[in-house]
Amino acid sequence: MDNGKILVVDDSKVDQLIIKNILNGFSIITADNGLEALNILKTQSDIGIMILDLNMPVMNGFEVLEHVRDELSDIDLSILILTNYEEVENEIRGLELGAVDYIRKPLNAESLLKRIEVHLNLLIAKKEIKLHNEQLEEQVKDRTRQLLLTRDVTINALVGLLEVRDIESSNHTRRTRLMMKALCEHLSTKAEFKKYLSDSVESISKSAPLHDIGKVGIPDKILLKPGKLTDEEYSQMKKHVNYGVEAITSEFESENIDGFLSTAIKLIGAHHEKYDGTGYPNGLKGDEIPLEGRMMAVIDVYDALSSKRVYKEAYEHNFSLNIIMEEKGKHFDPKIVDAFLEIKEQIEEIAIKYNSKKEGGAIED
Repeated sequence: MDNGKILVVDDSKVDQLIIKNILNGFSIITADNGLEALNILKTQSDIGIMILDLNMPVMNGFEVLEHVRDELSDIDLSILILTNYEEVENEIRGLELGAVDYIRKPLNAESLLKRIEVHLNLLIAKKEIKLHNEQLEEQVKDRTRQLLLTRDVTINALVGLLEVRDIESSNHTRRTRLMMKALCEHLSTKAEFKKYLSDSVESISKSAPLHDIGKVGIPDKILLKPGKLTDEEYSQMKKHVNYGVEAITSEFESENIDGFLSTAIKLIGAHHEKYDGTGYPNGLKGDEIPLEGRMMAVIDVYDALSSKRVYKEAYEHNFSLNIIMEEKGKHFDPKIVDAFLEIKEQIEEIAIKYNSKKEGGAIED
């Protein structure tokens, strides 16, 4: 039965010898006091059991237990304390300080052997469970990596459906994703948004490119029209929001959707809502609008303004920001606008770095 060495800590050479004889066949190390025992524990990682006398010079057993508890809590070590028959209080105190069992003097060979076998078996079982858990964790991590890769590939494929129709270049997708990531990270530093965004930055930024996925259901004559839409065409265009939400939710019950899909649904369904309640499709107002939608609204409009489209030239960065500021409290959440302006240099860098020479799409509103 091999689970490392047994450290016997006792100032009595006689007791050390008795224990070594009883445990003949096991790998035994001895220490004459607690200080020596601690030095051994700190330098040798293969000790599984320590048999510890409580009454010793230099450093007694209680002090050793305290040091192990405070300084060596990360090692797998079972401590059995040596006591005399009348030392019940010491037994209790030793167990409270971290010992897992006690052995009374005078030593009984059969009892000592059985206790050592039991605790070695427990250590072996503990290590096997730990190894099994590590393997499970690695499998979970690998599965999670595969799921995230599948998610990202699916997003790229869906957005690619739009790009094939020449609605927008891939740079629009990249810009909105990077702008959303920058805005989320900035907002997450603010107390009001930190709790909601601290674990959601990636899922929100990754889902940003899906905001207009419902446009795959809009006819080309409307979607690609190089000019202002008629009222009837605009009504048809507005349906892309519901088309996008339905594409995500068609295979799920709404109460069973959470995580990334829930984030995507909020972003898709609310990015055309307006802070004053005049947006679509549900006319939501103020904080009724999911935060994802309020952020996407600012980013989507900024990118439309600052990018070249078939119906317009790209507006300058500052001009685009002025329009955003004019709509503060009307189209846009004032707090989101303020945060967006606080990172305007970063937003401009993204816009310039990933500027597209070819943009398409019809004018909405």
